Amino acid sequence: MPIDQASLAGYAASEGEPLVIDDVYMLPPDVEYAFNRSFDQRYGYRTKSMLVIPMVNHHGDVIGVLQLINRKRDLAARLASPEAADRQIISYSPHTVKIVRALAGQAAVSIENSQLYEAIERLFEGFVKAAVTAIEQRDPTTSGHSERVATRTVALATLVDRVDDGPYRLVNFTPEQIREIRYAGLLHDFGKVGVREQVLVKAKKLYNENLTLIRQRHAFIRRSAQWRFEKERADYLLANGTKGYETFFLDLESRHEAEIALTERFLRVVLESNEPSLLAEGNFEQLNEFSTRTFEDMDGNPVPFLSDPEVRMLSIRKGSLDEEERLEIESHVTHTFDFLRRIPWTRGLSQIPDIAHAHHEKLNGRGYPRRIGGDAIPLQTRMMTIADIYDALTAQDRPYKRAVPADRALDIMQDEVKGGMLDSQLFRLFVDHKLWERSAWTGPIPG
Repeated sequence: MPIDQASLAGYAASEGEPLVIDDVYMLPPDVEYAFNRSFDQRYGYRTKSMLVIPMVNHHGDVIGVLQLINRKRDLAARLASPEAADRQIISYSPHTVKIVRALAGQAAVSIENSQLYEAIERLFEGFVKAAVTAIEQRDPTTSGHSERVATRTVALATLVDRVDDGPYRLVNFTPEQIREIRYAGLLHDFGKVGVREQVLVKAKKLYNENLTLIRQRHAFIRRSAQWRFEKERADYLLANGTKGYETFFLDLESRHEAEIALTERFLRVVLESNEPSLLAEGNFEQLNEFSTRTFEDMDGNPVPFLSDPEVRMLSIRKGSLDEEERLEIESHVTHTFDFLRRIPWTRGLSQIPDIAHAHHEKLNGRGYPRRIGGDAIPLQTRMMTIADIYDALTAQDRPYKRAVPADRALDIMQDEVKGGMLDSQLFRLFVDHKLWERSAWTGPIPG
């Protein structure tokens, strides 16, 4: 309502002082405020005495108005008629004003505390959104991943809260715990900000600069072969003229074509091996071949086609990361925990660091980083792990792997369930209720 001089509450709020009125129907003619009789006229009521006290916070700001109507002689009396109102309604005494003023102060504190709590919630919400934005800017290839994981985890938690059979029939989550799960899902990968960007977005086994160097080496070897071909042909003609040239040229051309074919095979093997998948049979042998085969650099020194570090990177059997890079990627979980545990979460959100910390652990103890298993992994985390793995398998935006169809992803996860890595009951709920379809789920869970 407007804070002005026209209404009783507006006047008290704007002046910051209480109004004590014996009869609102008999206001002095020189006051600015007026009483609105519409309620009394509509319901046959009689408003008479009134106490209007502003609620003032510790900063001296008015944040509300406390309005009391019709103080009675007998608390149990009913004002069923005008006569009863005349008999029972009395004025508010100075002592009453003092008591109500204290009550208004307590009410102001309560309202301010509520507003402060809402502000803290908005602060947390803003922080979480900013953190997710930071993650996605650091690793744009996984944009949307955190939101999808949080959405599916909350959907699964809401379903677990409602089931009436199975091992989780007694599990219940409060709205605050659901919010805690959501925040943990949104922040589970925040530790990626501590991983080198080139490792985080590495799409192939070789970094771009390494592949560029190999391509330049290939071009140099090819041009060198072409230069030798032309030089040998010119040297022959200078020394022998055209005598026997045809036979010589056929042999020279044959050797040159073989050399060019070798350089092209070199580049082809590198490009094929650079893909983050299992290598075709024989490629390891060819990589080793090119680590021992040499060419001459500008100074005439022998240089291998492939260096030992290049062979090592190209020989990665699965994915695009070597052991050191894989450990660096895995360290994001520890970075996430170390970061989140430093935040002074409210009591209802205090489990966020622990929930996020274990999202790469497996029930059989073969996950990371702590290799814990079974009940040592929080139930909230076990739900998040299912959502995280499904999204990682089906995401279309990962440069280092191809997305798999939903049915294939669920088959892969079923194998992990059989291997004792994922919670079988949670996975059954995830599949049976098609929660994997809910990348932006907000509605109720179907029965």
